Amino acid sequence: MNTAKPFDFNHFLAPRGVVIVGASADPGKLGYAQARNLVESGYRGAIHFVNPKGGTLFGQPVYVSVAEVPDPVELAVLLVPAPAIPPALRECGQRGIPAALILAGGFRETSAEGAALEAECVRIAAEYGMRFIGPNSVGLLNTYLPMDATFLPPPHPMQGDVALLSHSGAMCLVVIGWALEHGFGFSRLISLGNQANVSETDMLAVVADDAQTAVVTMYLEGVSDGRRFVDEASRVARQKPVVALKVGRFASGRRAAASHTGALAGQDSAYEAAFRRCGVIRANTMQELFDWARSLAHSPLPQGRSIAILTNAGGPGVAASDALEANGLRLADLSEETRTALRSLLISAASVNNPVDMLAGASPHQYATSLQILLADPGVDGVIVIFPSSPIYSDVDVADALIPVIQASSKPVLTALLGGIRVKGAVERFRAAHLPDFELPEWAAVAMSVLLQRAEFLGRAAQTPLRPIAAKPSFSGDIHQLLAAYGIPTAAVELATSAETAAAIANRMGYPVALKVASPDISHKSDVGGVLLGLDNPQAVVQGYDTVIANARAARPGAHIEGVHVQRMIPPGQEVIVGVVRDPQFGPLAMFGSGGVEVEGLKDVAFALAPLTAADADYLLDNTWAGRKLRGFRNLPPADRQAVREVLVRLGQLAEDFPEISEIEINPLRVLADGQGVFAVDVRAG
Repeated sequence: MNTAKPFDFNHFLAPRGVVIVGASADPGKLGYAQARNLVESGYRGAIHFVNPKGGTLFGQPVYVSVAEVPDPVELAVLLVPAPAIPPALRECGQRGIPAALILAGGFRETSAEGAALEAECVRIAAEYGMRFIGPNSVGLLNTYLPMDATFLPPPHPMQGDVALLSHSGAMCLVVIGWALEHGFGFSRLISLGNQANVSETDMLAVVADDAQTAVVTMYLEGVSDGRRFVDEASRVARQKPVVALKVGRFASGRRAAASHTGALAGQDSAYEAAFRRCGVIRANTMQELFDWARSLAHSPLPQGRSIAILTNAGGPGVAASDALEANGLRLADLSEETRTALRSLLISAASVNNPVDMLAGASPHQYATSLQILLADPGVDGVIVIFPSSPIYSDVDVADALIPVIQASSKPVLTALLGGIRVKGAVERFRAAHLPDFELPEWAAVAMSVLLQRAEFLGRAAQTPLRPIAAKPSFSGDIHQLLAAYGIPTAAVELATSAETAAAIANRMGYPVALKVASPDISHKSDVGGVLLGLDNPQAVVQGYDTVIANARAARPGAHIEGVHVQRMIPPGQEVIVGVVRDPQFGPLAMFGSGGVEVEGLKDVAFALAPLTAADADYLLDNTWAGRKLRGFRNLPPADRQAVREVLVRLGQLAEDFPEISEIEINPLRVLADGQGVFAVDVRAG
């Protein structure tokens, strides 16, 4: 039994003492910048410096080795060249220092030799029970301790309630500058570097547990352990909002043996599915990352999707209306009581419908009172206030009138302050009050939809994957038998190696039948003329056998052809595709969408982590045209949607139970009339 104590990550974020190995008195060296930042940050723990040259630095002695450093010391910052890192790390282990930041580059991000150095660091840390962040990190910040253990140039970030975990050190520098310009600060900022020993998943719960952190933001280039990340993020997101900017959106994921499922499931599909499962909100830009973080940190959540718009100019109000609807929200229907109260307050030319347009002469009093009236309407779940600079009134006066109303509201109010330098005073007032402001009404509308997304996530009970099959069946290698064992109906298929055999099989099965070329080298049989449908007599089967073989040989002369599969024709119905493919990070992904030969052209597909929860299964069906069409459309009667849902759930469990199967694709899955079930018409597995 492992009795090792869990590692205390306070050694990183709240150490009693810090030693900088590689500290330098030369202002041109990073070792000087690191020492300066730690001293000037106001860190109140013990500060130690190490450099073989000795001397003094910032009025303190510089020790020639780590062994000479006195207690207390819990965190070592290693700023020496890459080849010197392993012996320096070993010295720290021998000294009993539990945590280290490795800031040097030149490891696995550069070469095989660097990768070997990094692996050696991991071995040394394990030997001494240490943990380290990096290498290739810029360090970390705790603005509340306070402690700046980075070498980043000033100015340094303000205190705030947003934590940042970043895979990119350069992005930390960019983010700090952007945050200072936009008037918000950080609670913790951690540059993770190569994550050789401490990952984003390790630190996620650590920063979320901070009392000063309201929202966790993440700049991700990947995750080190997909399933563990999902488990941890699922727990953390119930506690605090998590917003992630995952870059590399269009990088190719693993391709699986030329199947539709493999071709359509890229790396990004897996991340989308993972974030949706665990409640992580995905931003597309750095602007969104922190706009949304500020909104989540400082706004109540809406209880519904009916939003009012208050403006003194019609055009921005229309733009906000469009953006609301584009993001799944709607304009609230204002009550007659609300409209009457607005009429008594505003000039007669004003519009008291939603959007409420007070016109250009709206006063600070009218802004504040109109907002109070809208917030009092039971049919309003939130308000977007738009303020283009007024030709009459001071922007600061408008801000001062609005801010107390917003602060007292139990409903979210997001404000778009338009006009750049003309509304600078109002912007400063809002930021001093820790209220989110936006430069465009569309951005405010998107942020409101994010607040609703958060509210709906918290309103759903945490779900566990569905497991309709109690015991794992045995697998002999026949995918049709395995599907049958999981309760997924398949159309009977038999292999014929001659035309006469094909006719005999068809006679036994009953007509009509389909013929499909049997070849491991031909994935898409209809593309080569390898499929014939609706054959209703023995002569047609004999002729069809020869035709299918001839077509396949002409199209693929080098393909190995085993014969022809004979299959009983299934009654007509809607055709969809279902499948699973194994992602290297997150494991099996379930896919659902429009099936048949147009699947790749339409790209009407959705993905979810398998095994599926009830919410995952509903998502797949509700967010594709193929799924919505199952309810019936024009001349199409309703099909058996529940049977499709059951197939998705069972296929997801099958993929989890049999990790040796890399992918399964059913295309098409024929969906019969409502209540009559489904049939897997064409199945392939790898």
